[in-house]
Amino acid sequence: MNIRLPTIGKSIFLNLSLFQFLSFVRRGIFYTFMINYLFKLMPFVTLTTLLGTLNMIASSLGQNLLWGKIADRYKSRAKLIIAGESIAAIAYFIVFLIHRSLLDMQASLSAGLAIVGGLSFLEFFWSMSDVGWAALLTDVTTSKTRGGIVGALNFIASLGRMIGIFFAGFLYNGGEGFRQGTIFYIVIAMLFASAAIMWATSRFRQKVNMKAGKAMSKATLEKSSASNNEEIYKWFLISLIIIVIGAACINQVFLLFLEHQEGLNASDPERSFILTAWTLGGMLTSLSCGWLADKIGRIKVIFTGLGLAILTPLLYGSMYNVSTMALAYGFNGVAFWMMQTVGFAFAGDIIAENRRGRLFGRYNTVMALGWGPAGFLVGGPLTDIQTRNFGIPLARAYVNTFYISSGIVAIGTIVFALKVAKLSAKSTKS
Repeated sequence: MNIRLPTIGKSIFLNLSLFQFLSFVRRGIFYTFMINYLFKLMPFVTLTTLLGTLNMIASSLGQNLLWGKIADRYKSRAKLIIAGESIAAIAYFIVFLIHRSLLDMQASLSAGLAIVGGLSFLEFFWSMSDVGWAALLTDVTTSKTRGGIVGALNFIASLGRMIGIFFAGFLYNGGEGFRQGTIFYIVIAMLFASAAIMWATSRFRQKVNMKAGKAMSKATLEKSSASNNEEIYKWFLISLIIIVIGAACINQVFLLFLEHQEGLNASDPERSFILTAWTLGGMLTSLSCGWLADKIGRIKVIFTGLGLAILTPLLYGSMYNVSTMALAYGFNGVAFWMMQTVGFAFAGDIIAENRRGRLFGRYNTVMALGWGPAGFLVGGPLTDIQTRNFGIPLARAYVNTFYISSGIVAIGTIVFALKVAKLSAKSTKS
């Protein structure tokens, strides 16, 4: 396997890799047990999904109303990332101080809501980093190498997330890692480091010969301006909405199922092991699936990922030990990262250069449905309704929700096959 980097340069690719690595170490450390911690403070499944739900709303508003337009008009990709990471570092510190003060007053519910509200308000500004990253990554790649490069970066992201999850298993310490601020402080340091790396990346990029990139951008613009590509992108987002909601609606439920006494009843280190298996499966897949998509086509690889996304939730309820659950969840990681890597490359292929900020804002919005809205609108309510209205045991309700997840993903796959795959095939023939 040979991943070429003709439009990036080794220095820029190294810096992008470091940025991606730190970002996912940070996410692994902070979010692995955040749902569990919020459930201790606010003991309702639906309430725990508020963090991702409000984050998604704030991020969507920021990217689609403001940051995407700024990214396209001023081409200020790196500056948006630097500003977003720096603002986030300061905001995390403020959120921790408020949360800690409320805990000292024994106001657990308010402390949980302070985390949810503070990080959600922050997300409006932090989303400038998301849209800047998506546009920047597409700017410095070509359609021939985009899958391989994105796959390599996602491999690095998975490695970072796996390391973050590993440390989270020890830093969480039954919630003390959040209560005492250890996790917050580590995350803040990483955010400032990420901003510094992106500043160095922007300086390296100014020295790179962009002739090849400009030629590519012009060709991409001409190709992407076709009305057929706009139709493909529209249906791609529609199918992706259904798929993401279906796949992600059980994210919080799955974490609670692992912890529940009548579920898997796994300890903190055992849960970290299972989550690490998910990341490891995705890590190995990312490195190969992007390159494979460059060779055989995006659609075929996406279908493979969708098949696994349908199958794996059906297995969770029958996995009664840590090893088998890790194996099943590892294949789910393969499915997610296959979609994440190849889906991003597919979107980059059909989005016009002069609209990358705005249209990637929409793509990021759809992917952000997995942060919490899917759980808030589907997974959480389904679980609560089964237990509170029908008296179904909690562990059984979790498993039923896993089945529903597979069904929703199957519906999204049908839409993808009937609209996106067919339109893409017609476009290739013409």
